[in-house]
Amino acid sequence: MLHGVYPSTLGEPVSKVRYSVALGSDLEQRLVNHLLQHVRQGRRQEDMCFALWRPSTGTTRTTALLTDIISPREGERKLHGGASFQASYLERAIGTALKQEAGIAFLHSHFTPGWQGMSLEDVKAEEYLAPRIFAVTRLPLVGLTMGTDGALSARFWPRIGHKKVVWKWGLFPNVVRKKFERQWCGTVRFVADGLRATFMEEQVPKPVLKRMLKRTYSAWGEEKQSMLARLHCGIVGAGSVGSIIAEGLVRMGVQTVSLIDFDRVEEHNLDRLLYATTDDIGRKKVEVVARAARQHATADQVDIRAYPYSVTRDDGLKRALDCDLLFSCVDRPWPRQVLNMLAYAHRIPVIDGGVHVSVTRSQKLRNADWRAHVALPGRPCLECLSQFDPADVRMEREGLLDDPRYIAGLPADHLIRRNENVFAFALNAAGQMLLQFLSLTVQPSGISNTGAHLYHFVPGTLDKDGLTNCKSTCLFKNHVDTGDGFPFPLV
Repeated sequence: MLHGVYPSTLGEPVSKVRYSVALGSDLEQRLVNHLLQHVRQGRRQEDMCFALWRPSTGTTRTTALLTDIISPREGERKLHGGASFQASYLERAIGTALKQEAGIAFLHSHFTPGWQGMSLEDVKAEEYLAPRIFAVTRLPLVGLTMGTDGALSARFWPRIGHKKVVWKWGLFPNVVRKKFERQWCGTVRFVADGLRATFMEEQVPKPVLKRMLKRTYSAWGEEKQSMLARLHCGIVGAGSVGSIIAEGLVRMGVQTVSLIDFDRVEEHNLDRLLYATTDDIGRKKVEVVARAARQHATADQVDIRAYPYSVTRDDGLKRALDCDLLFSCVDRPWPRQVLNMLAYAHRIPVIDGGVHVSVTRSQKLRNADWRAHVALPGRPCLECLSQFDPADVRMEREGLLDDPRYIAGLPADHLIRRNENVFAFALNAAGQMLLQFLSLTVQPSGISNTGAHLYHFVPGTLDKDGLTNCKSTCLFKNHVDTGDGFPFPLV
C-alpha cells in the first residue's frame, strides 16, 4: 500500500532531498517508440503521454520507478508541432493511477539530443498538473523530457508548503494556495541487462579525467568513464571482499562510495581485511576502509561515506536505497534476502559474490570456490541462484544463528559453521565481482551480461550457471518495481 509520504512533506528542506528516476529497457523502448515516432519519420512534431510510477525512498534520495505507459487514445491529445492533452486523457490517467496505487508521470519529447531543459510552455503545463495530481494521488507529479537520442531528463514537483495570496483590490487577504516547486533529478537510470544513466550536469558535474587515470579510461573511453565515475556505488559488508572492492572502485575513479557494515575489526580479521592493523582492533570496519579509500582515491571530487549500520535495519536499508548499484559482500542469509529485494522491488542492481572453502577432517584444504553474479530484473535472483535459504533467514531473524548452542547442533558442513577464508581467495572473489561491475556498466563489445560465474580452485575451472531467469513462483520476480510498496516486511 502506498502512502504518499515524502521527505519534503515531513519537514525536511527540499534542498536536502535528491531525486532520480529509474526504468527498465522494455519500458524505455516503448517510450522511445511513442515519443519519437514523428521525429524518426522526419517530421518536426513532438509527442506526449502519461505514465505510472512508484516511489523508492532512501535517506537523502527519492527515486521514481517508472512502471507503465498510459498510451493516449484517439482524440485524447492534440499534435500541433507541440503536443497537448485533453481533459479526458488526464482523467483516465488519474483513474488508472488510483486503481494501481501509483503516481503519475507526464512525458513529452523535444527536437534536440541529450539532457533537456524546459520551455515556458513546458513549465506552465507541469505547474498546472502538479497540484491536481497530488490532490488525488498524494504523490508528486514527475515530469520527463526525451531528447532525439532517447536521453531522458526529469524533475519532481513536490509540495513544499503554502503560498499566501493577497488580492490587489484588498479582498480575501488570507487566501492561501498550496505551493509546488520544481526539483530537478540528478540522474535518470536505465536498468536492464546493463546499467546506463543520464545526468543533470549542474547537480552531477562531468568529472575531470585526470592524467593518473589515463590508462584506466583509455580501456573503454571517456564517455563510459564519465558515467562510471558518477555512479553512487554502495558496498554492504566491509570485510575481506568488501574492502578490496572499495579499493578497486576508488582506483578506477568512482567518486561516491557508501560503506555499510555494523561490525568492528577483530584480531581474526587481520589476515584478510585490507589495510587493517592491530591498532584498528575495536574500530568500525567502515571507518578503517573509508580512511584508506579516501587516501587512495583518484577522483577529484571523492565522497566516501561510512555508515556503521546493518542493511537489515531501517537506517542501513535507507542508506542502501540512496545508491545506484550495490555490492553484496555479506555472509549471512538475512542481509542477502534484503539486498535481493532491493534489486527487484527498487531496481538497484546487486553484484553478489562470496567464497566457500572445503577442508578435510584433518584440516587439509580440499577445495575452494568463489562466485560472482548480478541480481536485477530479467536475471535470476539470489534466492533462485540458491545464495540464501528462506529457512535460514527465518532462523537468523529469530536470533538462532547467533546462539552458540543452536549453531553447535548444525551439521559440520553447514554454511553457517564454515568460516575458513584466505586473502588470496577473497582477492579473487572481489576481482570477479569488479569484472561483473565493468560488464554491467562498460558493456564491452555491447555485452553486459556475462552470466553467473563459479570458479573452482581445484581443478582450476570456471563454470557458468545455466539458470537464466527466476522460477515462475519467485516472490521477487513477481514484485518488480513495487519500491516502497513491496508487500512483505523484510526489515
